Amino acid sequence: MSDSLFADASRRLEQALKYVSLSEDTTERLKYPKSTLIVSIPVRMDNGSLRIFQGYRVRYDDTRGPTKGGIRYHPKVSLDEVQSLAFWMTFKCAVLNLPFGGAKGGITLNPKELSKMELERLSRGYIDAIADFIGPDVDIPAPDVYTNPMIMGWMADQYNIINRKLCPAVVTGKPVTIGGSLGRDTATAMGAFFVIETLLPKFDLVPQNTTVAVQGFGNAGAEIAELLSKAGYKVVAVSDSQGGIYAKKGLDIPSIRQFKESNRSIKAVYCEGSVCNIVEHEVLTNEELLALDVDVLVPAALENQITEANVHNIKAKFIFEVANGPTTSDADKILKAKGVNVIPDILVNAGGVTVSYFEWVQNRSGLYWTLEEVNQRLKLKMIEETEVIWKIAQELSISMRTAAYVHGLNRLGEAMNAKGTRDYYVNG
Repeated sequence: MSDSLFADASRRLEQALKYVSLSEDTTERLKYPKSTLIVSIPVRMDNGSLRIFQGYRVRYDDTRGPTKGGIRYHPKVSLDEVQSLAFWMTFKCAVLNLPFGGAKGGITLNPKELSKMELERLSRGYIDAIADFIGPDVDIPAPDVYTNPMIMGWMADQYNIINRKLCPAVVTGKPVTIGGSLGRDTATAMGAFFVIETLLPKFDLVPQNTTVAVQGFGNAGAEIAELLSKAGYKVVAVSDSQGGIYAKKGLDIPSIRQFKESNRSIKAVYCEGSVCNIVEHEVLTNEELLALDVDVLVPAALENQITEANVHNIKAKFIFEVANGPTTSDADKILKAKGVNVIPDILVNAGGVTVSYFEWVQNRSGLYWTLEEVNQRLKLKMIEETEVIWKIAQELSISMRTAAYVHGLNRLGEAMNAKGTRDYYVNG
């Protein structure tokens, strides 16, 4: 297990532990997930055949409140990945001071191979299998990679059917018409944008002179690219799973999004349609995008994109991790030695879980906020925690990643101490 994703994720704590005073109880409890569920989900396919899909749900820690975390549909979903994501969610919620612990879920499949009806049967079957494991006061799922508001709506509805009552707060990221929050679909990118806007001025970087490359053009990647472009940043490259495009003068992000949504791939803009006439561009691979000489690199795809194998090719001065775990711990050390500022995922992409928290609060109170209220609350929270982490990094002369873990560990430690530790029982 030494080369597992979870082992690599756990190594993030090694540096941070040098700068915090934690009880033995806290460090011991954070070594293991609270509970893990593996399920088999039988689905009747449209052609009459039966397929069995493997599903997972991990609740890592609930010291600070019910666990919270998304559900992803992807061919590479595994228990190791889900456990790692739940671990990161634990710290993400602590960093943003949300009253949640961390969880994650997933199903191993390629969702593009299933019809909409098959996806609905799968989504409802997953909830059938984990219904006793979740709940608005226990564990609250949300969308992640290749899941969306419609899928969350199916899941919430299935939970309601099982429990014979309406429980809108059991799932977040739902369609707005059935209890979802305005702003949830753009929350991850919006939160990342606030972090970027807070930190770059500290390095005297202004938008019009700052070049950006975004790896990953899904929901979060496409949105952050457009937000940065509208704010005046020069977004020179974007990519999806099939490759990317680069233009030194900058790309027309709204046009690229329109083509992507119509044709399901950035490949559609390579050599056809009006965007090719708007600006000359080059075709490049994801690896080539990561190696571009830009000011800001935004990994917004999957984990383990920057590794020991390619880290020496990185030329960006700043990396803002919109994806979960895009940089391995070994690559992190090399980036630090190179003087690259890496702003960690547990801060940068925490906008999603923050607005999920807002949705949970709205569901429980029955009072719903305007988009302006949601975005303003998100902005205040992201800026506040970014400034705290920046201050910790400066005072201790440590990286922003280590500072974020120090911040999260302190909050987790305080919560665990409040329940009684060895020192209390032995020396109290």
